[in-house]
Amino acid sequence: MGIPVETTDRSGDRVSILLVDDLPDKLLVLRTILEGLDLDIIAARSGEDALRLVLKQEFAVILLDINLPGMDGLETAAYIRGRKKSAHTPIIFITAYHDDEQFRQGYSLGAVDYIFTPVVPEVLRSKVKVLVDLYRMTQQARRHADERVALAREQAARAAAEETSRRLAFLAEAGTALAESLDSHTICRTLAARVVPFLADLAAVYPVEEAGRLGQAALASAGPHGETDLTFTDAENGPFAPYQGGIQEIVQSGRAAYGIHPDHSALHAVSIVPLVARGRTLGVLAVGLGPSGRSHSAPDITLLEDVAARAATALENARLYQNIQQEHDRKTQFLAMLAHELRNPLAPIRTATEILGLVEPAGDALVQARDIISRQAAHLSHLVDDLLDVSRLARGKILLRKQPVDLVRLVRDTTGDYRDLLSERSLRLTVDLPDRPVPVLGDATRLSQIIGNLLHNASKFTDPGGQVGVELRASGNSAALAVRDSGIGMEPEMLSRVFDAFTQVDGSLDRARGGLGLGLALVRGLIELHDGEVRAESAGLGLGTRMVIRLPLIGAEAVPADPPATAIASPLANRVLVIEDNADAAESMRILLAMTGHEVQIAHAGLAGLEAARWFHPQIVVCDIGLPGGMDGYDVARAMRRDRTLASIRLIALSGYGQEEDRRRSRQAGFDDHLIKPVEFAELRRLLASS
Repeated sequence: MGIPVETTDRSGDRVSILLVDDLPDKLLVLRTILEGLDLDIIAARSGEDALRLVLKQEFAVILLDINLPGMDGLETAAYIRGRKKSAHTPIIFITAYHDDEQFRQGYSLGAVDYIFTPVVPEVLRSKVKVLVDLYRMTQQARRHADERVALAREQAARAAAEETSRRLAFLAEAGTALAESLDSHTICRTLAARVVPFLADLAAVYPVEEAGRLGQAALASAGPHGETDLTFTDAENGPFAPYQGGIQEIVQSGRAAYGIHPDHSALHAVSIVPLVARGRTLGVLAVGLGPSGRSHSAPDITLLEDVAARAATALENARLYQNIQQEHDRKTQFLAMLAHELRNPLAPIRTATEILGLVEPAGDALVQARDIISRQAAHLSHLVDDLLDVSRLARGKILLRKQPVDLVRLVRDTTGDYRDLLSERSLRLTVDLPDRPVPVLGDATRLSQIIGNLLHNASKFTDPGGQVGVELRASGNSAALAVRDSGIGMEPEMLSRVFDAFTQVDGSLDRARGGLGLGLALVRGLIELHDGEVRAESAGLGLGTRMVIRLPLIGAEAVPADPPATAIASPLANRVLVIEDNADAAESMRILLAMTGHEVQIAHAGLAGLEAARWFHPQIVVCDIGLPGGMDGYDVARAMRRDRTLASIRLIALSGYGQEEDRRRSRQAGFDDHLIKPVEFAELRRLLASS
């Protein structure tokens, strides 16, 4: 019967001991004696096996027979002691002989005891138990020590992380606060207030003015209850007055000075940091430590330098902005003066042309000359008006006379005024207006000017034979007016700049299309005065342009709906809105539904469908899924379900796809039914009849 090399029970915190003997019967006896001690008892039949086990795991005690074949017990013990991890493992030698020399050799190898065979069970158990208990206490002490070290390291790491996080949060908040203003004095006040008390007990920020002079400083000090007191002081006064010479040197050199120890001051340490941007010193930050008893550490100095760099960037931005504003003001004043001076000679020229119109001309050449003068005078007058209006807008001197205005009537009248001009340039004008009023609050004259400028701009950049279209729609709480043309279009990078004054889309040398680039700048300025917005759209050069202005409607009843005309007496008649981008498909469905007694409206895009639903109030919407323009059928359904006024409408989806996944997507978007193209009209009639 063989003895297993090792046991398999390693659960919990059980301690392992190693029995080494070449005789299976002796191993069995030893195991039997020690079984009551709740140990993992592992056996080895030779010194070599014992060494392999010692290499793999740790033992509380090793019971080692001296008389082993091959490598004996003493040699095995020497190898065990030679390994660092097992050098202090207690070894009890088991022997049948009383040999003093052998005892001395065993003890020199680290043996803790000898047990003679035959073994007395009580003695063996007692000695092993003492050593096992000692091992357990040692392991527990080691674990506690490791836990304390780990806890200390964790606490130190947490404290360092929290301090780093606190500093980063301070820097981020300070940077955000400094970037909020483009006024240099406000930036100086913000910097001083942020530094105290986080980095100093006292701080002063001096702006550097012309010729390197120090301006009035923003002074912040820590109050007795943790608050920050903010005042202003001249460079010659205040707590940092004794350091003015050093501050001036730092302005000249651009190098900071840290840890200055004053001779006679309530401050025990002063640091001065220049605010430098693009090689130019824009200000100086002086900080002092006193009542708190703090001193600046290396991380504090780094943080001071970082916040000073952000403040310098903010001051540089403020300086650049101020320069731009001054240049803009000078340009605006020049434009106003130029426009005023040009108006003086224009007045008699216009009057002279009117006089010529009343006199019978002596020949065709005079008629032609009169018309040329009249047209050019009108053109020049238009340019002067634009110059004046742009300068007035820039100075905030345009006052609006706001009153309720019907955009439908205003657009109809303004496009009528421009129809002849467009016709003269061989341009076809189309106007698409709602059949009900679109009321806004505005200055009718200025709104007409906006529409006129857009039409004039479209005519100027569209070649003969082209088209100009005007479309007005009311949607939600706003009205959208779009003026589109088939003209030269524009590149994508021009879309964001086209409303800037003096921006020219036509960059050719001949400047054949003329203009100062002011018309669209006026449009934007006037629209913003009406609390509206304007944007330009173009697919690229040669693909035309679309200008869209949006204005707020008056009241919740922005576009009141007329009572529906219900001439059909059929009990199955419904108001049906068909949203389908294919014109022929939409029209054929409209005709078919109308022939069966339904009142039908059609729309060719998602947004147009939403607008139509709000004024038409349909009971049923039949909507194509694949709509163009950025709003597909799913978007339309979701938008209608979110709108309380449209949420109860029955929605029928039209799609070329009819798998279960397609139907599931329709249901998720809010559709009640899903029809597959080509639609079986009997199925559609059934759905309409069940509504």
